[in-house]
Amino acid sequence: MFSKETYIRRRAELKKLVGNGVIVLFGNNDSPMNYPANAYAPMRQDSSFLYYFGQHRDGLVGVIDIENDTEVLFGDDIDVEDIVWMGYTPSVADLAAEVGVAKTAPMKKLKEFCDIVKNRKIHFLPPYRFDTKIQIVELLGIYPSQQKEAASLELIKAVVKMRATKSAEEIAYIEAACDVGYVMHTTAQLLIKPGITERFVAGQVDGIARSLAQGNSFATIFSQHGEIMHGNPSDAKLEDGRLVLCDAGCELDDYCSDHTRTMPVNGKFTQRQLEIYSIVEACHDYVLEMAKPGVKYMDVHFAVCRLMTERLKELGLMKGDTDEAVAAGAHAMFLPHGLGHMMGMDVHDMEGLGQIYVGFDEETRPNLEQFGTNCLRMGRKLEEGFVMTDEPGIYFIPALIDDWKASGHCKEFLNFDKLETYKDFGGIRIEDDILITKEGCRFLGSKRIPYHPQELEEFMKTNI
Repeated sequence: MFSKETYIRRRAELKKLVGNGVIVLFGNNDSPMNYPANAYAPMRQDSSFLYYFGQHRDGLVGVIDIENDTEVLFGDDIDVEDIVWMGYTPSVADLAAEVGVAKTAPMKKLKEFCDIVKNRKIHFLPPYRFDTKIQIVELLGIYPSQQKEAASLELIKAVVKMRATKSAEEIAYIEAACDVGYVMHTTAQLLIKPGITERFVAGQVDGIARSLAQGNSFATIFSQHGEIMHGNPSDAKLEDGRLVLCDAGCELDDYCSDHTRTMPVNGKFTQRQLEIYSIVEACHDYVLEMAKPGVKYMDVHFAVCRLMTERLKELGLMKGDTDEAVAAGAHAMFLPHGLGHMMGMDVHDMEGLGQIYVGFDEETRPNLEQFGTNCLRMGRKLEEGFVMTDEPGIYFIPALIDDWKASGHCKEFLNFDKLETYKDFGGIRIEDDILITKEGCRFLGSKRIPYHPQELEEFMKTNI
């Protein structure tokens, strides 16, 4: 939690950016797993509510009346019966005072308040939880199917503007989360060996996130099928000669980390694996050279795609003119996702507000009609203080190979005969979190998780 002055300053800036009306920021409630008393734990507060009101308790709504310069924290104090089970919880008034809010009211008064201001503009963010959607129906009479469209564009743009640029305090929190990420990934690298199950290694990774941080920033991806973007860990045993991909991060003090590493199960890359891995490594490091304030991340993405295409042509997997191949989207056979995304309080920071507002602007709109390009999450000009992921990958997806081969899609740029021989390869991704600095960018975290082939193999030797 930051100082009271930080939250006061943030809300004051939000009022200026939105300009008029009433802002309603919904906090989250407990989310039951299978019956009301058995909720997912710990409760995850809404990030934008946290950013402006700072409190983690469930059942809160923050309201900012811009013209009247009034702020109210709505919520109910817990009773003695709740204290018996959950322990002491500060009153809503105490919680409000901690973040510089002078007024509080019980939740039943929120409907009354909304009725009073119903003729003014009421700003709310796109809801993503069903209980919040129901609450909006009760308060504003807007049905769930209409709420995304009814959400305030002025508020969305203001929140994106403020949360996109990270303060020194926020960067320190992200760096601390990255340090836990280092422990998570190096533990996986030291555990990996033939015969151990994917689920076991992933469980150890998750345990570190829960032991050293608040938990995972997203569900851990750990699989020998690295060609599956979100491959869940299974009971499959790690096999000698295969690659295994680990994409994992933690959340610490409400800020996230997100790293990916791809390792040889037996600790030693084959020549074929090394050929593909070195391309991903080169693309990953190229981002560190290119990313700086004023540069569009979309331009960085396509520069990486051209580098990848050139290197794949050297291996005989691609052919033809590089620029034409990238323009046609042929590279998406190998890289069907974007180069990276913003990161902060959310691992895909603010994605729920609408990626078109978070990752793009008038100069950078994604081509939603082209496979691969339609998955870009970030294209806008970089600014000092942005935190980005740098995560190129090369994947050999059998179903995609078959589909494009059957239709002849991009056949002038792809060597389908050679692609057939890679169907058992899997996939490789290397991902790090970077901070855009005044003159360029840098890794986040005090230690770099091994990823250069030689250092990775040397590090993995210590688990033998």
